Amino acid sequence: MALELTDKNFDEITAQTDKPVLVDFWAAWCGPCRTLGPIVDEIAKEYEGKAIVGKINVDENPDLSTKFSVRTIPTILFIKDGEVVDKSVGVASKDALTQKLDAHMN
Repeated sequence: MALELTDKNFDEITAQTDKPVLVDFWAAWCGPCRTLGPIVDEIAKEYEGKAIVGKINVDENPDLSTKFSVRTIPTILFIKDGEVVDKSVGVASKDALTQKLDAHMN
């Protein structure tokens, strides 16, 4: 299961790691987000200990949506060393997401 990231815990969780971070921006009312959610959870399980995989509810955490200029959901950001290094907008396959994540593994 992916970590629940919030405006309050995001920096604490993502800034203090040398692992790549996959962040799924989603909302409960978003149909495509509900399609992508289980894929993100599978990735979280498979990459446990190798990457941080989290979800941010855009309705509950507007500051992070603004900070990263997320205007469309689902949006997945790939963060390495505190910087956004890749992005995926819309529903993507598990293979496409894991390829992007693998590209940023140490």
